[in-house]
Amino acid sequence: METRGLVVHGEAEPFSTALRSLVNNRLYSDVRFVVGQERQEVFAHRCLLACRCNFFQRLLGPEPGPGVPSPVVLSTVPAEAFLAVLEFLYTNSVKLHRHSVLEVLTAAVEYGLEELREICLEFVVKVLDVELVCEALQVAVTFGLGPLQERCIAFIEAHSQEAFRTRGFLELSASALLPLLRSDKLCVDEADLILAARSWARVGAAVLERPVAEVAAPIVRELRLALLAPAELSALEEQNRREPLIPVEQIVEAWKCHAMRRRDVARGASCRRRRGTLPREHHRFLDLPFK
Repeated sequence: METRGLVVHGEAEPFSTALRSLVNNRLYSDVRFVVGQERQEVFAHRCLLACRCNFFQRLLGPEPGPGVPSPVVLSTVPAEAFLAVLEFLYTNSVKLHRHSVLEVLTAAVEYGLEELREICLEFVVKVLDVELVCEALQVAVTFGLGPLQERCIAFIEAHSQEAFRTRGFLELSASALLPLLRSDKLCVDEADLILAARSWARVGAAVLERPVAEVAAPIVRELRLALLAPAELSALEEQNRREPLIPVEQIVEAWKCHAMRRRDVARGASCRRRRGTLPREHHRFLDLPFK
């Protein structure tokens, strides 16, 4: 009578170390990548990549052709991030760094590596800080990573002024900036938020070679002009004549809130203060409570 066999395991560490030595090792490699803008050569083993990742299985095909195979060009992924992906595929572990984890996360999402994606997400949350948070928010919005987006927004709400001074903030897409501007919990005054939005629009206008007002159009409606004092609103109106940013009708609506001084007129998000809104004399006429 045949007995059932028993699976026994040797030590994992020597096995992992041996496989790690094959990462980007020309020895016995049968596929060559040219990676990133720097066009770095990276060597790998197609059977291992294909059995670990459906993306590479489809990319590489069932077998190499005759002769010396042409390199596989992957120009959008940085070499450091690609090598981290290979390390994970070879060893099921990876060494992550704060400066490159978002690039590894992006590659994990694009290659369909769910376990690596979750590892990267956990690491991002651990190292999240003012300099990283806007870049992380952009990745979260781009790839629909809801929990990471919520975590980033909560962090920015608590550290608004510092986050809005980073390069990552200036490089946000309009779709990533919108949920921030809709938040009642930002710890920033509206005057400072308008300045930040103008800086963001100027950068986008320079990059896209489009007018500032056109770049700002998707987000500018979320600015709560009625929170400004009359003198501030007058100054904003004058600046807006020199450098258009905000539609004239939006400024008119803010003036209407000042003129009417009635709560039934000053209702809605445009008159609701944020957590960081500084008090002004006219606020007693507005719908002040924030969520």
